[in-house]
Amino acid sequence: MIPTIDLGPWLGGDAAARARIAATVDEALCSAGFLLVTGHGVDPGLRAAIREAARGFFRLPAAVKEPYAVRVGGRGWLGPGAEANGYAEGTATPADLKESWSFAAEEPSGDPAVDAEWFLPNVWPDEAPRLRPLVDAYVARMRDLSDHLLELLAAALGGPGDLFTRHTRHPTWGFNINWYPGTEVVGPPEPGQFRIGPHTDFGTVTVLDRQRGRGGLQVHTDEDGWQDAPWAPDSFTVNIGDLMARWTGDRWRSGRHRVLPPPADVPAEELMSLVWFYECDPGTRVTPLPAPVGRHAYEPVDSHTYLRAKLDAIGLG
Repeated sequence: MIPTIDLGPWLGGDAAARARIAATVDEALCSAGFLLVTGHGVDPGLRAAIREAARGFFRLPAAVKEPYAVRVGGRGWLGPGAEANGYAEGTATPADLKESWSFAAEEPSGDPAVDAEWFLPNVWPDEAPRLRPLVDAYVARMRDLSDHLLELLAAALGGPGDLFTRHTRHPTWGFNINWYPGTEVVGPPEPGQFRIGPHTDFGTVTVLDRQRGRGGLQVHTDEDGWQDAPWAPDSFTVNIGDLMARWTGDRWRSGRHRVLPPPADVPAEELMSLVWFYECDPGTRVTPLPAPVGRHAYEPVDSHTYLRAKLDAIGLG
């Protein structure tokens, strides 16, 4: 079961309510690895404006978009055929049926080697001039919200409030605007082809602003298999990734999910998702929490060595 968490009481500081919320979060992340979050205070108008600005770019001819093309992990346009998330699970699948514009952390850390890999300048499309101020405003809200969520996750584990945020002084992050057009753009799906193939996210925590649709998000659990993910107005879908699951010694599950292809009965369905990936500082040593919280004693890993290997696995071409 994926619960809905109202962050209002958590942020309001009521001790009894905070304890109940923390317990609910722990239970949910042990099973599905997903939450629905309301009461976050992020303006829905901002999210709608980003979609409007990005849609104008995505609907341009491919020849106009091509100069912005990058590989997975870059900053710019990921066009058709650029990515297949199923490869992260070791499964060869057709390319994902989507296009994306990818942004990432860019404020230099002062370490030239780290900055050259993780803190490069973003690229902004000239054809969407309204996009930059909107994305900058959204990123600021996501940074703030993500640290609140990490404090909640720390409480759910019974740890100190800065258990995770002590590692987000100068974090990396990624922000993808994912466009899922209909079959008039992508063509009929091949067997085993999805808008995003089955996978788990790679890092710490993901905050997803999505639209309800027939060809939308599904979540996998051992009990129920693949099920449509729940949705609520003005909510965010939050899930943890592989690094966070590893950090908890597999107490929590990295939520497996996929995005269905355009539905056969609504082939022109168009959706757009705003996907925020929040990570830790480069060089963070992720050591699993010991028993009784943790359940598996993994060897420690360098957070960003781990992330780079995962990103490289899903890039095509």
